Amino acid sequence: MSTNDIKSTLTYDDKVIEKIVGHALEKVDGLLAVSGGFFSNLKNNVVNTDSVTDGVNVEVGTEEVAVDLNVIVEYGKDIPKIVDQIKAIVAQNVDLMTHLKVVEVNVNVVDIRTKEEQKAAEVTIQDRVESAASSTSEYVNSKTEQVKEAVSNNTNTEKTVN
Repeated sequence: MSTNDIKSTLTYDDKVIEKIVGHALEKVDGLLAVSGGFFSNLKNNVVNTDSVTDGVNVEVGTEEVAVDLNVIVEYGKDIPKIVDQIKAIVAQNVDLMTHLKVVEVNVNVVDIRTKEEQKAAEVTIQDRVESAASSTSEYVNSKTEQVKEAVSNNTNTEKTVN
């Protein structure tokens, strides 16, 4: 019996296609981020996360895929050209890995930023808390050393007075 005689079905969970799309988008020049909306952005601002599927929604059929994206593009870049790159790279990567045909790519530009603005937006609350904790720790250590030194000096002074 050959493998052609064996019946089978191959399906993909949405998250598999979302990951393929998310990783493919990392290669698009001028695309600063894929935005998952308010709650996803809130989550990303609280805790560092590298989820490539935020802002990527797909509908997967047996032979076709439709993709919806919310993106942030770099200020000064040609947005229609970026969208053309997105469509090409998404279709190419999905086809290469799954043999599914991408029939629709809907891109919603939710923001436009400079690279500096994007970098500032990527600093999360977790980063700020970690920085504050580090500063507090350094301050406490410095004060502890000062107290130890003062106690040591007082002990030495008392011994010489007696």
